[in-house]
Amino acid sequence: MRYDVIIIGAGPGGIFAAYELIRDGSPLKIAVFDAGYPLSKRKCPIDGVKIKSCIGCKSCSIMSGFGGAGAFSDGKYNITNDFGGTLYEYIGKKEATGLMEYVDSINMSHGAEGTKLYSTAGTEIKKKCMQNKLKLLDASVRHLGTDINMVVLENLYGELKGKVDFFFESSVSTIDVSDGGYTVWCGETRYECDKCIVSVGRSGSKWMEKICKKLDIKTMSNRVDIGVRVELPAVIFSHLTDELYESKIVYRTEKFEDNVRTFCMNPYGIVVNENTNGIITVNGHSYEDKGRQTENTNFALLVSKHFSEPFKDSNGYGESIAKLSNMLGGGVIVQRFGDLVRGRRSNEKRIEEGMVTPTLAATPGDLSLVLPKRILDGIIEMIYALDKIAPGTANDDTLLYGVEVKFYNMEVELDSNLESRYKGLYVIGDGSGVTHSLSHASASGVYVARQIKS
Repeated sequence: MRYDVIIIGAGPGGIFAAYELIRDGSPLKIAVFDAGYPLSKRKCPIDGVKIKSCIGCKSCSIMSGFGGAGAFSDGKYNITNDFGGTLYEYIGKKEATGLMEYVDSINMSHGAEGTKLYSTAGTEIKKKCMQNKLKLLDASVRHLGTDINMVVLENLYGELKGKVDFFFESSVSTIDVSDGGYTVWCGETRYECDKCIVSVGRSGSKWMEKICKKLDIKTMSNRVDIGVRVELPAVIFSHLTDELYESKIVYRTEKFEDNVRTFCMNPYGIVVNENTNGIITVNGHSYEDKGRQTENTNFALLVSKHFSEPFKDSNGYGESIAKLSNMLGGGVIVQRFGDLVRGRRSNEKRIEEGMVTPTLAATPGDLSLVLPKRILDGIIEMIYALDKIAPGTANDDTLLYGVEVKFYNMEVELDSNLESRYKGLYVIGDGSGVTHSLSHASASGVYVARQIKS
């Protein structure tokens, strides 16, 4: 079977590339391959009652399938060049911002109308952060919520499925460069195309490394983010979340001068498991529907680690820490902040007696046995710093889940068209190492689609 364009990965980058390619009735013949399931079949078996931890499904419905790892996220689209990726370094800041705004308009026309666009610009909170050695990053944030995010994805799929061939449960094993195009292999089955867009996301990091090595495409070492997910009563952070929804706050530690930052804030949300390459880490979701909201807010505190020669395997470093957590706790570990600073392991009794009811069934334990001292010291410093702008953050009963790891692909060598050394082979989204967010990944898909159509 031959196509004009084959897209590998049905996450945000792949979806928006396909959408832009078929827009205006384009006659291009397009196929999208994904290892996961259609949206209607994506369901994690963990229910917290009968199944409390990961059972190692053939394809992780949280990470793979239509919508990618972003499908069950809380649908935050940050319109900014200050974080979320370095797309602007390839295409320019104005172009990158314009594409993110365009993505926002597509979401709005596919079910997100009525959702709120928040902004950090000119707020008193920014001043208060500066007075306490914290930096609040500028951004406009469109929050869809996990529920509305699913509606948008369903509507986009409904528009695409009659015009694009989707191949679900179809893991692409490799790509060959062929005369006049590319051969994409799914096991023993081959598909030909003139142009190929690779959009495999974070979960495809190992596969992407293998393809780059095979095709002799240069890569550069990227970072890994390691930390914990904090869960506390929503009222403690309500003055921040009600006005900004998500506040990206950075703190430079006094001890090591490392940057610790908040990430993926989920007001009135839940903490969830995440499976990346068989390793169980922690993440968070939130909902727009008030009937599904909780009394807690959760967010990540992450420390970025960049490595110099001779060590290059930043993801391997993060995986080893996550594996240690899995070994000790059988998955995710939870600890009260008060227990952590006192140097003792949390137990079920102290957590049950605390003021914060956990939204994830995790194993009580001791994070100091898992996280490196430098990272843990930075997280503790950050919690005390946040306590100055949100009193109560450093309460004994604040829960810390570990570990949270954000794996980043090796940054693939690409030109200003996001094209590899091979003409017509594009690498986009988080799989490229260039983007780290829904908005940037989606924008990269639109950008490449426009290059192909021009």
